[in-house]
Amino acid sequence: MSEAKDFTLFRRTRELENERDDFLNKISEGGLAFCLGVQIYMNHGPTAEFEEKLYHVNSLENTADTLRRSIETKLYSQTLIPESRGDVLGLLETLDSVLNLMEGALWGFSIETPDVPEEFRRDFIELTDRVVLSVDELVKGARAFFRNIEAVADHNHKVMFYEKEADKLSTKLKRAIFGSKLPLPNKVHLRSFVESIDNIADQAEDVADRLAIYTIKRTV
Repeated sequence: MSEAKDFTLFRRTRELENERDDFLNKISEGGLAFCLGVQIYMNHGPTAEFEEKLYHVNSLENTADTLRRSIETKLYSQTLIPESRGDVLGLLETLDSVLNLMEGALWGFSIETPDVPEEFRRDFIELTDRVVLSVDELVKGARAFFRNIEAVADHNHKVMFYEKEADKLSTKLKRAIFGSKLPLPNKVHLRSFVESIDNIADQAEDVADRLAIYTIKRTV
């Protein structure tokens, strides 16, 4: 296999490789913190513990931004992997957007403090679980892109699976909300939170689609 396709330049630049892995760790950790944040909100409301998870995700997003910019600077200043640099940077930027969406969803809960009836809370938690599973598989696919490219397709397949599961749960939850006796403004408000969570899985699927294209380009 050629040097460019194997991304050996990343391995020869230990600092860059460490930053890449640290960046991916932030996305994965953000998913776990996001999931816990939603669970805490559904079980206890906008407590100090919930706010702690929100600021944890916020901190992870800020660190991920710093790492992404550092990687970008090194790739250009050291003229590394010029034939694949755009794909690598595009992948990092779109992965960062997934973390941005998770942070944004938690800020929405914090600022708007929606009153979620108990009958919908379990479905919100289950939806969030599926969304985070899609994000986790996306991160695994991104790791494979640099380390074991043959495994990317398997992880991408799982991203698609969990995204479809999230869509089903999102539709089910919205039907239940609009079939309830809540006032219409409350229904619309809750729907926006369902969609803010489901949109994360949609974005994970979009990134996986891009990752599939990058993978094909590296293997032809």
